[in-house]
Amino acid sequence: MTDIWEPHAPAAGSGLRPLDADGLTLSVSGAATARTTGEGVVEVTADHEGDVRIEWRVPCVDATAFWTPDTRATGWLPAAWSAPRRVTLTRGAPVAALVGTGDVAICAFAADRDDVLAGAGVVEETGEFRIWVQATGRLTLRIDTSRRHFARCLAAVAGWWWADREAYIPDAARLPAYSTWYSLHQNVSPEAVETQAALGKELGLDTIIVDDGWMTRDRTRGYAHCGDWEPLSLPDTAAHVRRVHELGVAYLLWYALPFIGKDSEAFKKLGGYALADADHMGAIVADPRYPEVREHLVGRLARAVEEWGMDGLKVDFIDWFGVADPPEPGPGADSATVDEGLVKLLAELRRRITAVRPDAMLEHRQPYVSPGLWPYTTMIRATDCPLSPGENRQRTVDTRLVAGPVAVHADMLMWHPEESAEQVACHLINVLFSVPQISVDLAAQTAGQRAALAFWLGVFREHLATLQLGELRPHRPDLGYPMITAAGPSTVVVARYAPLPVQLGGAPWQTLLVANADPDQAVRLVGGEGPAEVTVQDAQGRIVRQGTLDLAGDGAAVAVPRGGLLTLRRI
Repeated sequence: MTDIWEPHAPAAGSGLRPLDADGLTLSVSGAATARTTGEGVVEVTADHEGDVRIEWRVPCVDATAFWTPDTRATGWLPAAWSAPRRVTLTRGAPVAALVGTGDVAICAFAADRDDVLAGAGVVEETGEFRIWVQATGRLTLRIDTSRRHFARCLAAVAGWWWADREAYIPDAARLPAYSTWYSLHQNVSPEAVETQAALGKELGLDTIIVDDGWMTRDRTRGYAHCGDWEPLSLPDTAAHVRRVHELGVAYLLWYALPFIGKDSEAFKKLGGYALADADHMGAIVADPRYPEVREHLVGRLARAVEEWGMDGLKVDFIDWFGVADPPEPGPGADSATVDEGLVKLLAELRRRITAVRPDAMLEHRQPYVSPGLWPYTTMIRATDCPLSPGENRQRTVDTRLVAGPVAVHADMLMWHPEESAEQVACHLINVLFSVPQISVDLAAQTAGQRAALAFWLGVFREHLATLQLGELRPHRPDLGYPMITAAGPSTVVVARYAPLPVQLGGAPWQTLLVANADPDQAVRLVGGEGPAEVTVQDAQGRIVRQGTLDLAGDGAAVAVPRGGLLTLRRI
């Protein structure tokens, strides 16, 4: 596929012809068809031996933000001359939306394949928003101009993708977890892991994810020792895993899948199968087009489940397989493309570990969030953003909106040892609509920090069905989601990150929770009716107010401490 950057946004690419589709006038290359699949929703297919391109324009009226699944500056509307966005199997997802006032999608669009080039932006001469998508061969686009809430349009995209893909998500993938990365970094040992697992279980953390360091005694944080994957820092591994299981805690182990370190024994055998040289990492990126490479990697990773009794794997750095200009495959390669080889690698890995443990977990991470990888993962984690609650919130929500059935995990939560219980609670509230991962030394927490952790992890667990599986309604993407709502059959949860009123008249509810992460304690309730029982808890879960409240009228205000929770139950 040829990259095209058009800095002056011409009216159309060369060789395109017009196509009318449900009120849209598109320009397309190759043989093209269009069919309406719903009110305001059309599917356009173009087919050609070479590059195909579909482009169109919409009036840029009341537009507030251009949403993509890889978090960017809030309130961002690119210019038409901006460089296009390349999506691949290992980076990003083929979807975007122009969002307008009231959080409606002026136009949401998605492709049916993972390898596309997409351009979008404001045409300065006309005030229109121009969009084009390009690929090699057959391309189908779903274009939604129904002006529904943008989250509903994106959920429909995920359903569209899911129709042709499989995913099995075990219940354990949705339960709060502990990670050793920020708390221990490479300083892992059986004693340290078992201590954190035991303390975490007391607080409500059901899984421990052991990160880098277990396979080497080197502590310089490089990747030169990847590839052999021998448990040098976790001796008698199977017995160690059994002790963690006896605590009632599941165990995942980290692997930097693409890297063959230059100080490893594996490098002597596989050093000639380099897709790329990550010299600054002390490693090569192994080429999955070769069966020798896949056999080695699958065998090394699968033994964690097959021999040591692990419950799954944290598979890191898959995006490094996405080399822009891979070398031509040599003799012995059995895959024409890197993506083809990668899919074979991931499929065989999943087959091996689920043959032993059908409910095995596999963690992937941003930016490799493509629906083409759904069959090979059970959870996707936000990329590293330590001590950045706002970014963690945006990343988890952006991923949730188009993750379909896959569980979405927050980046690991950490904080300074002197952090207040209120701020610990706010860290958790910022990732309330995902699965939290905690990465602090639990033995060093103050009583207040532990209380805040235990209380909010309990909220995550009690309301898991609503928080993770309910209808997600993030508000104001142009402002970084200052309020987010999730609605289940009878429970609605609202998280408030700015001094905004809470609308009670949306989805029907019997129980409504308001989590307050803003310093403003006056939570104003509008649009309600009838009496309700009121419970207010502070950041540590202590009840500070109980009673009844009439929700009718111009709006009642309830004082909710920062990091606290308001619970309303209809009488």
